[in-house]
Amino acid sequence: MSTRSPHLRFGLIVAAVAFCLDQLVKWVVVVPLSLETQPYGQIELLPVFNLTWAENCGISLSMFAKCNDTTRWTLVAVTAIVAAAVALWMTREKARGDVIALAMILGGALGNIIDRVRFGYVVDFADLHFGAFRPFMIFNVADACITLGVLLLVARALLFGEKTPTAADQAAKE
Repeated sequence: MSTRSPHLRFGLIVAAVAFCLDQLVKWVVVVPLSLETQPYGQIELLPVFNLTWAENCGISLSMFAKCNDTTRWTLVAVTAIVAAAVALWMTREKARGDVIALAMILGGALGNIIDRVRFGYVVDFADLHFGAFRPFMIFNVADACITLGVLLLVARALLFGEKTPTAADQAAKE
């Protein structure tokens, strides 16, 4: 019996789309918009959403934010290991929804790895705010894909996960 996921091809397409969309949007922010050179590194698109330039040397919540080669290559290695584990899980996952979630995580992780290798930091730019209230740190498409993928995995586990049989269930089987 094959252990390969029947949804692997679709998952790889989702991962590729997530990766390409992330890299395309980052290219637009860096090259045509030259966001880094804008006044205050910012362009207001909507009253609640700005494009704001941020060079993220660390990970979420500014952890490991020191910009040096040790941090850079350690984060590249750790993210690559996580991405490889996600890819392996994706190849064996049978549930299409979980494959989609894993593919989003994989595509996002690869997008952020490419940034760290190319620039030494991850390009962040999406700044959602409500006045002074900012529910999220400045993020990018890869971060959004990773977050949505994790939330989808958690939601699917809570809603559709295997139920542990109770004593009554066991008795009913006998």
